[in-house]
Amino acid sequence: MVDAYYITAKQLAKLSCETLPEELTSAKHMIYSSPATLDFNSPGAKGFGVKRAGLAIPGSVMLLIAPGCCGRNTQLLNALGYSERFFYLMLDDTDIVTGRYVSKIPKACEELLGELAQKPSVIMLCVTCVDALLGTDMERVCRACEQRTGVKAAPAYMYALTREKRLPPMGLVRKSVYSLLEPQQRYSRECNILGFFSALDDGCEIYDLLSQAGIKKVREIGRCKTFEEYSGMSRANFSIVLNSEARAAAQDMQQRLGIPFIELTRMFRLDKIANQYRLLGQAIGAELDDTEYYEKTKEQIESFKKKHGSLTFAVGESLNADSFELALALIGWGFKVNEIYGTVGERNFVFVKKLAQLSPDTRIYSNLSPTMMNYVPSEDTDAAVGADAVYYHKDKPGADFNGEEQPFGYRGVAMLFEQLDKAIDERRSAR
Repeated sequence: MVDAYYITAKQLAKLSCETLPEELTSAKHMIYSSPATLDFNSPGAKGFGVKRAGLAIPGSVMLLIAPGCCGRNTQLLNALGYSERFFYLMLDDTDIVTGRYVSKIPKACEELLGELAQKPSVIMLCVTCVDALLGTDMERVCRACEQRTGVKAAPAYMYALTREKRLPPMGLVRKSVYSLLEPQQRYSRECNILGFFSALDDGCEIYDLLSQAGIKKVREIGRCKTFEEYSGMSRANFSIVLNSEARAAAQDMQQRLGIPFIELTRMFRLDKIANQYRLLGQAIGAELDDTEYYEKTKEQIESFKKKHGSLTFAVGESLNADSFELALALIGWGFKVNEIYGTVGERNFVFVKKLAQLSPDTRIYSNLSPTMMNYVPSEDTDAAVGADAVYYHKDKPGADFNGEEQPFGYRGVAMLFEQLDKAIDERRSAR
């Protein structure tokens, strides 16, 4: 039996993104889809995959153009209220070999309109790896659909083959979702928050800080209930990008609509959060006073430590955080991290180097490595963070930390410790 592959932070830091071990590079081995990874590895399984993300525009419907295997997970989304918004154009072998189905798409859009009681705001055309390989011109197809139906159409690319490319599927779908915004008068006291398909947690301090700066209206697609509200996003004076996968969308909005953007990163180290708010204030010409939030969050962490002690954590990647940055934060707060399950890339390799200095023996695993079939949980782990880490450590308290209310800033740290505190208390009371 081959033991689950891991590499220590110290060993990994001596390498580079170009010389990663094959076990950490999914393109160089078979992919193991364990129950721990289905949450993010399957395009339509849970959360916001391309299918659900493409329906973030209020009043939209989707036509999934694909062979049956690509639609197998969509049933899971029906439970979330999407059953009346999904339609299918199923492809057979002849369709795929000849490409004849492309000419059928406008007619299929016309037919689906006949099934709806109300005219949709847009028809999202969801295509898969079939069209990636065929090189289908989806912009042209969308124009043909709009000409036939009078309803706007936009592409949603569910190209699993491009997952590790410069613009992966979730970056492409974000660009598509905002592509329907049209130029209109902009207002200096309005801004957008881009990055996630669900809204930030209501208690996030960024709303108050922006209000301090004179911003009267903050729009997020996750809070838009109507197409008119969505259209209002083009009124913004600027956008704040909180997820790098929304960068291409923000760049497109800047080019088409003249809306500049400021990019922040979701982090959990308090000094980094404070520094980002300072830089945000400088960028928008305002002094943002986050002292109250900083001190309150610091006190919450100390209270948690006093109650539960210096715990040892296993940190997963199926969560609303970067595994390695969160691990750094936990270590900085006086906790230990013995295991990380995460995907190493150029963006987070800098965190690996810092981990090597602070916790050189931390073991780093790849969820997608077939050797994880033989993974044995560490007995040294006290608690787990992330749905995958919780799955591996069933006998330990843990917080999935991957809900739809998005954490950010000091509120994100507070949410983490609230969930961990609850999980630990519940496990103790069950004994």
